[in-house]
Amino acid sequence: MASLSFGTTATVQTTTSKYLEPIKFFPAYPSVMPNHWNPEMEIFRGFWMINWFKEEFALKEVQQAKELNVSVEKILDELLHKCPPGAMGLIVQPYWTPGLGEKNAKGAMIGFGDIHKKEHIYRAVIEGLAYGLLDGMQRLEKRGGLKFKKVAVSGGASQSDEICQITADVFNMELVRGKTHETSGLGAAIITAYGVGEFNSLESATEKMVSYADTFTPNKENAKLYKQLYEDVYLKMFEKLEPLYKRIREITSYPEE
Repeated sequence: MASLSFGTTATVQTTTSKYLEPIKFFPAYPSVMPNHWNPEMEIFRGFWMINWFKEEFALKEVQQAKELNVSVEKILDELLHKCPPGAMGLIVQPYWTPGLGEKNAKGAMIGFGDIHKKEHIYRAVIEGLAYGLLDGMQRLEKRGGLKFKKVAVSGGASQSDEICQITADVFNMELVRGKTHETSGLGAAIITAYGVGEFNSLESATEKMVSYADTFTPNKENAKLYKQLYEDVYLKMFEKLEPLYKRIREITSYPEE
């Protein structure tokens, strides 16, 4: 199983019994389990992009959320719901901050037309993050000879059913969500419980203390659409745009070395 974190930095990782560098010369994290490692791929400006969108595009939704005494993310979920999968051809490459090994990368939105509104931009951002995480997972699979059949999700943005369903559709894979999205705290509690002798092993502690609340099954029609957009467009974007990113950096000196 692969683990997705929908936090400020979006990540995909797993636990392996053999050492695996997710990117050449970038070490895997040591696991709390003896003789195991946690290779991880990251999107630095991950679900931070929700805050970026709120600040730049969603003043109306922020005010509406205050009036209704609900979270603005709940209002934003309505934008996702009313926008069709694929965001009417608008696709985001979510490198608002360059990734590891890709210092020239920049964020990009392509496919704009006069039909696009803020809901299309927001859905394209969420779909772009899912594409980026899928790319990261497939790189882990390729480098480690792994094959994932299910993903588990945590982090603040995992509280959104809409975001979880989009991710399940993009990955074309069953996605499970735990009873708590604060899994860093849960992990610390598991380690502590094992450390003070409440359990004989980390495995037994995990089995007793981790439980899933929801399962999201991919929509076959949506998954087919996303597969085409991911393979035929998204995966080709960086290669096509990288020379332009490099030239932009040379001209503007941004971002600095």
